[in-house]
Amino acid sequence: MFEDESGVSLLPSVRATWAPRGHTPVLRHRFGWKRLSLAGALAFEPDGSDAHLVFQLRPGAYNDETLIEFLSELNDFEQRRVVLIWDGLPSHRSGRLRECVASQRHWLSVEPLPGYAPELNPIEQVWGNLKSTELANLCSDTLDEVAGVAEDGLDRIGSDASLCFAFGRPFGCQTTGL
Repeated sequence: MFEDESGVSLLPSVRATWAPRGHTPVLRHRFGWKRLSLAGALAFEPDGSDAHLVFQLRPGAYNDETLIEFLSELNDFEQRRVVLIWDGLPSHRSGRLRECVASQRHWLSVEPLPGYAPELNPIEQVWGNLKSTELANLCSDTLDEVAGVAEDGLDRIGSDASLCFAFGRPFGCQTTGL
């Protein structure tokens, strides 16, 4: 599993779009700075038979306490041994999180990515896909609306094994029989 966190706010993810000639598209929004954080784990079966996405959304930012909650939910969902690959976020290296991981060795093994290397984590492509599709140019007044749209997009991605495999192909994740 490849894990990462990302964030969105009430500010729209501005993307190119179409409009009639001479009518420049205009995004109207309130410049809201409220933030919604996303944590996700892109899972590939060892035999290449399946791939899926496990995710969580929460207002504010992730820290070691909320990441421990995410890992607990991940264990409840997966109910099997997991090798988790993630970046060097300071929360990932905190003493509290390291203690938690050490106490979960019966199901969890953690491997760090090399220093700043987002191109090595396929879940970065999940965030890009979400922000360029469902969240593209979204002008919302509430975090609840952004959360609903983001959840729908992450459900779309997570339920499409071939799309999950496409994100993982540059990293050696292959399909067999899908």
